[in-house]
Amino acid sequence: MRFKTNVQNICKLQPFNNKLDLITMRKLFLLLTLVIFFSCEKNDTNDVLPDIFVNETINLNLPQYINLQTPSGFAYTVGGIKGIVVQNTGIGNPPYKAFDRACPNNDCATPMNFDGSLKLKCPCDNSEYSIIDGSPQTAGNKHFAREYKVVVVNASALNIRNF
Repeated sequence: MRFKTNVQNICKLQPFNNKLDLITMRKLFLLLTLVIFFSCEKNDTNDVLPDIFVNETINLNLPQYINLQTPSGFAYTVGGIKGIVVQNTGIGNPPYKAFDRACPNNDCATPMNFDGSLKLKCPCDNSEYSIIDGSPQTAGNKHFAREYKVVVVNASALNIRNF
């Protein structure tokens, strides 16, 4: 009996006014547009480094890249501003990370070093950056290390390029 009462109450609801619905939808659309517009911000993480085009393909079967076939292995390659370091993190899809070796906080003549740990190190000011996401690990640094996109072409080739 209770079910029947609830069904009767629901059926008594009057349909929404189409004009009211249209005004409400317009207001929601405007609000959503404003939220999206004001939530976007300019990415200034690499304003010290020049913008360059990167599109490098490396063959994992070559001796200089053989370490990339195992997790935590890394190798240096040409390209970018001062060269690129590529690491096989063993996680993710693809499991590779690639960063420019140029120090993002100053104009350092020497490329950053990677010793196989989780940090890139700039020899000019000893600042450190995470190899996971490029975030600065040294207090006072706000710029991230420049990361490049890694695409697995096939089982023996990687393509490194700008995002």
